[in-house]
Amino acid sequence: MPEYRENRVKKKLKEGKSATVVGGLNNPEIIDFMGQFGFDGMWIEGEHGPITWEHVAQMSRACDLWGMPSVCRVNSNEPWLITRTLDVGATGIVVPHVNTHEEAEQAAKSARYGPLGYRGMGAGRQSYGVTDYYRKANEQTLTVILIEDIVAVENLAEMLTLDNIDVYFMAPSDLAQTMGHTGGMNHPDVQAVVTRCIAQIVAAGKVAGTVANDDNVEDYIEKGARFFLTSWQPWIARGANQYLSKVAAKEG
Repeated sequence: MPEYRENRVKKKLKEGKSATVVGGLNNPEIIDFMGQFGFDGMWIEGEHGPITWEHVAQMSRACDLWGMPSVCRVNSNEPWLITRTLDVGATGIVVPHVNTHEEAEQAAKSARYGPLGYRGMGAGRQSYGVTDYYRKANEQTLTVILIEDIVAVENLAEMLTLDNIDVYFMAPSDLAQTMGHTGGMNHPDVQAVVTRCIAQIVAAGKVAGTVANDDNVEDYIEKGARFFLTSWQPWIARGANQYLSKVAAKEG
């Protein structure tokens, strides 16, 4: 009989290791290509961008072929939306703008069946042929909440008392905006808050995550973060610019 797919990201986090997911993906062909490099998961962007339910289904299938979790950001903390996203094939949920204990609890419960939550009792393709599916889905589904408003920072201690939230993710761009630094995710005041919150999350025995790139990922690992979202697009841009500059240099 088929087995429920083990969530590579959750496994690594439970082992105290770092987990890397790649975002900026908008079709299964890019996921098919990126899968060969060994990233732990792929971030499907459902808050920003024009993806449909069919896109989520096809991109999550591409992730399944490489044994990678499909971590999908929804655009609202709505139980029905989280249920449907998981039913069409996503194996992880990212919930934006979670600002209070109650909102965090709703996100956690929306992603899990009873007795841990109230996810709608549909199942979808991840359940086909799997025995004891509901228990296994509860164990393997990844739940990430975004701390991206200053009010969430103020309520973080209370949110950290909850179970069944796998990652508390510091999202610096929106956080910067709520701090009066629109477009300034690297502003010293914003980064100071991110650093302080990562330390608070780690001290509570929880997993901290954030946006990372080639320049800062080592620093964030040293600070204690272990779940990282990065984009493949800067790598393409850097390679393209280097290539074109060589052509231009030869042409004088």
